[in-house]
Amino acid sequence: MTPVDYSDVQGLAAYGYRDLVEARFLLVRVRSGVAAAEWLRSAPVSNAEYRKPAPDTALNVAFTPVGLSAMGFPEALTASFSTEFLQGMAEPSRARRLGDAGQNDPSKWDWGAGPNVPHAIVMLYAKQNLSAWEQTVCRPPWDAAFERVYELSTSNMEGREPFGFIDGISQPTFDWKREQPFMATTSSYTNSLALGELLLGYPNEYGKYTERPLLDPSLDPAGFLLNAEEDLAKKDLGKNGTYLVIRQLEQNVRGFWRYLDGAAKSNAAERNRLASVMVGRRQSDGAPLVSSDTSDELNGFTFDADPSGNRCPLGAHIRRANPRNADLFGHPSGVIAQGFSRLGIPRPAMQADLIASTRFHRLLRRGREYGEAISPEQALEPAPANDSPRGLHFACLCANISRQFEFVQNAWLMSTKFNGLTEESDPILGRREAVGDCPATANFSIPATGKLSRHLTGMPQFVTVRGGGYFFLPSLRVLRYIAEAAKPVSPSRSTS
Repeated sequence: MTPVDYSDVQGLAAYGYRDLVEARFLLVRVRSGVAAAEWLRSAPVSNAEYRKPAPDTALNVAFTPVGLSAMGFPEALTASFSTEFLQGMAEPSRARRLGDAGQNDPSKWDWGAGPNVPHAIVMLYAKQNLSAWEQTVCRPPWDAAFERVYELSTSNMEGREPFGFIDGISQPTFDWKREQPFMATTSSYTNSLALGELLLGYPNEYGKYTERPLLDPSLDPAGFLLNAEEDLAKKDLGKNGTYLVIRQLEQNVRGFWRYLDGAAKSNAAERNRLASVMVGRRQSDGAPLVSSDTSDELNGFTFDADPSGNRCPLGAHIRRANPRNADLFGHPSGVIAQGFSRLGIPRPAMQADLIASTRFHRLLRRGREYGEAISPEQALEPAPANDSPRGLHFACLCANISRQFEFVQNAWLMSTKFNGLTEESDPILGRREAVGDCPATANFSIPATGKLSRHLTGMPQFVTVRGGGYFFLPSLRVLRYIAEAAKPVSPSRSTS
């Protein structure tokens, strides 16, 4: 197999830049395709090559469909990207499936919908002196090239998200060396995934190549692009690129801890316990509740030992976001197990079949927190007059937006039928409006061994979407192709 050219892959696909604690994401619109192409040709975009010592700064660039058009990218080529990328996150039917209704409705977003759809996102990272790095990146012809329409600032919460839990623990690993066989017949949980689940142009977990734009060589006269592995007669516009999903999630930290304080009757230990069972991990150290052994890996576990959710509730956030091996046929649970039992059908061997296997829906997260961190105790105090919003700029990379990000969001996080449950969505990220035939979604059940389950009811919405979008994060070759081969548009051309 052809080895991966790390110099062609944007660095965000390989690194979370955790040592680069300062970050800022610039959402821009193209003023002049000519000037934007000139800037792009000399932009110090970071690649995935390993360096020691690691650089003190990083830069990554991604485009929306309207951004590619604004760069003068041929419409016929843009149209060959995935449907979800072309339609965008705010498209009404997609927004409904994502749970973006009520408070989350795109009509209420600060950016990402209507006239506020950006053309590109410029992601800046620095170990220190971020403003100096920004000035270096945004030098002429930046001002002639782009109009800054929104800025996503970030803050360093030292590895914790605003509710106070350790963030980014559960991450997949990818077969960058392309040494493993395709894993579509794997019958046990593994955290390792085919590279095609992250990067376009490589086989995915099904052993297939994800659909992406393949070009006739005549459209690449300068020879910027690589050939498609499965069709050497075509040039691969997606090769070494990926899709970037961004969602600005404002977190009501004060409301979260005040609700739990009321449910706990102001008992601090019980308040923290309730928060932990909603997440599925201890707040103190991130240890999964399914394990009583603190020496276990934070990510190396399954839910086999807790089939009824007595340790980690069936609807806890970590179960929804990554069910692990719960959907392998050797480990049926919830409605799957109930169905086999009612029909008197013996459980088939795991090799026989899989249902929506978790590894087909994994995401590589690259989010950053924003706002001022406050402790649970501070959250219970009256808010100051100048209290500012806080939350998470959720970011993830995936090769298939629909099968990966949208599936997780719709089928697991927002679903009121997940794992055989009713009348509850994700306790952290869930919306609280009625969904279809389920009028109540503001509940959370906590099973207990030998006891009746406890039910938290009337939960407010703790997280509100303030903006979002789908971006294409091209390879460095494709960035050069966009800059050199695309026909720039005039500044007067409408790209709304």
